Amino acid sequence: MRRVWDRWARLVTGRRTAWLVLVVALLLAAGVTGALRGATAPGAANALPTGSESAQVQELEKRFPRHELAPVMAVFTRHDGGRLTGSDQDDARQVGQRIGQRSPHLVLSEDHRAAVVDVMVDVDRPNAEIGDAIDRMRSEAQRAVPSGLAVQITGGPAFGADIASAFDGANLTLLAVTVAVVALLLLLTYRSPILWLVPLAVVGLADQVAGTVTARLGAAVDLRFDAGIISVLVFGAGTNYALLLISRYREQLHSSSDHRVALTAAVRGTGPAILASNVTVVASLLTLLLAVMPSTRGLGAAAAVGLAIALVCTLVLLPAALAVCGRRLFWPFVPRPGATPATGRVWRRVAGAVTRRPALVAVASLVGLAVLAGGLIGTRVGLSQLEQFRVPSESAAGLQVLARHFPAGESAPLTVVADSSTTRQVIAAANTAPGVTSVRPAGAADGLVKLTVVGSAQPGSPAALDTVRGLRAAVHRVPGAHALVGGQSAQDLDVTSAFRRDLLTIAPLILAVVLLLLVALLRALVAPLLLVLVNVCSAVAAIGAGTFVGKSLFGFPALDVNVPLVAFLFLVALGIDYTIFLVHRTRQEAAKHGTRRGVVEAVGHTGTVITSAGMVLAGVFATLGVLPLTTLAQLGLIVGLGVLVDTLLVRTLVVPAVVALVGDRMWWPGRLGRHVATPADRIAVGGDSVGVGG
Repeated sequence: MRRVWDRWARLVTGRRTAWLVLVVALLLAAGVTGALRGATAPGAANALPTGSESAQVQELEKRFPRHELAPVMAVFTRHDGGRLTGSDQDDARQVGQRIGQRSPHLVLSEDHRAAVVDVMVDVDRPNAEIGDAIDRMRSEAQRAVPSGLAVQITGGPAFGADIASAFDGANLTLLAVTVAVVALLLLLTYRSPILWLVPLAVVGLADQVAGTVTARLGAAVDLRFDAGIISVLVFGAGTNYALLLISRYREQLHSSSDHRVALTAAVRGTGPAILASNVTVVASLLTLLLAVMPSTRGLGAAAAVGLAIALVCTLVLLPAALAVCGRRLFWPFVPRPGATPATGRVWRRVAGAVTRRPALVAVASLVGLAVLAGGLIGTRVGLSQLEQFRVPSESAAGLQVLARHFPAGESAPLTVVADSSTTRQVIAAANTAPGVTSVRPAGAADGLVKLTVVGSAQPGSPAALDTVRGLRAAVHRVPGAHALVGGQSAQDLDVTSAFRRDLLTIAPLILAVVLLLLVALLRALVAPLLLVLVNVCSAVAAIGAGTFVGKSLFGFPALDVNVPLVAFLFLVALGIDYTIFLVHRTRQEAAKHGTRRGVVEAVGHTGTVITSAGMVLAGVFATLGVLPLTTLAQLGLIVGLGVLVDTLLVRTLVVPAVVALVGDRMWWPGRLGRHVATPADRIAVGGDSVGVGG
């Protein structure tokens, strides 16, 4: 394997071959991007759990006449908050006619302060066309409504259109902010006005290729995912890989007058570790293919493809570009042979203090992690429809008006589909369910009947989910009805159950994958077990800390149902890399100085580069906060804080303390010798440091 890496390093850094590699790679990237351009992957929104009851209802509804139509609600109130007069009600009916309802039926609230007219719209068409139709309705409604009345267009299709419009330009904004954050951090890290441009250009190209490939893949096999998360992952991981390769390159330049020789050594030394890091994350992401939620499966597949592309660009394009540009890229602080600066003194002092009292440091650090994890106490999991959206919208305002003046469930009624021969029995059973206020027929077709059920609870609330459970239990007991319950709150319940199932199933698989890879890499059992245990503690602490900060500073009312699983995946898979880097170097140094002194030397050698990489990754994830969905803001906050906790607390204090406490038993059943020939050691060249990235 070492020979393979040696040949590869010489290929991508050679005087003639570097140019060839650079040109061929750029042409391939341009060809792939051009050939696959134009595809749009399905969005992650509205993807129901595979085989769930609400998904079955959604399919059965297609058998009913006019199934392509869905109601949009025009909500009318007076500007002065008063009761609607007869003239106001006539004006509301006229507005309803103007926006598309030929014979509008006006529903007046009990307090006579609000009224609703339902307008049916065709939703069996692309989202962009639905959004245009909603925009036209709103424009016409504002032109037609008298000065004393206020009108708001809301309902399911309008809410979806508002979400889509809020994302107009959001991905471009996310990309711009991500590039700015990465550029700033690279500039601060390298202190060079030109060096940062090379890794940023390489990672940016990787992001463009990954975006094109994943979009085409998503469109081809109906993968649903948030493109913004894929972009953040590619930028974060790719920048980490670049940081660690360039850091090793700069180190080698202090001992070599030929920059190509130094770069060859850097590629040979960090390449296997970068590959191991990437394999760890990609293998963890692929466990998401076992998820019930389509959006989770899509995220796993798309992110794995994106990170594989980031790996290829980092190990192909970046070394070739560095070889072509030469030593002058580091201007004005150009590394020269024989001028090796003294680095790592602060990190060695910290590690030395930790290893002198490892038990005290370990206990204190674990107590600190437990305190951070305490932020999860009392946290509600699951956001209502209004809570999922961070940007004010007309549909959200309209739903709030409905909630104030009508029974809460009117804005999102439930749907029951059953055998038509049991219609009366199903209606009677549904009326006995707790929280149900009304049941009315809504159509029949193909031996099926559709019922509309209105509950008293606010849609998406815990009480609404209880109503769904009670309604399902009641109608399922009707013999021969084969009744199924769908609708917005039923979908919320099914999504919540699916994410809980996925968390309990996939989280252990992620840990098993990481553990097996660590065992294979370290040829040990004790170290992998301890590292995984520490990483789990760090991940739970990060989720708790992010939850507390989100509630306290940003007013997040609860965690979205998919955040715990996705955050846990990213924190474990990305966070373990920095610990792997430290423990690899620790084993090398332990073979020379013993385990306790070895961990001190390892922290000294790796402290700066790991901290820089962690800062970049945290900063990149923080950019998710510019997107309008609460779930993405929560994910960015939790993972960003988690990377900082892992980099500054776990890697600096907890891991060195644990290593010092356990000593040479860390490597059981292996043994430390003068030189231990393990895959971990082969990552290094001549005892130099390895590099891994998230």
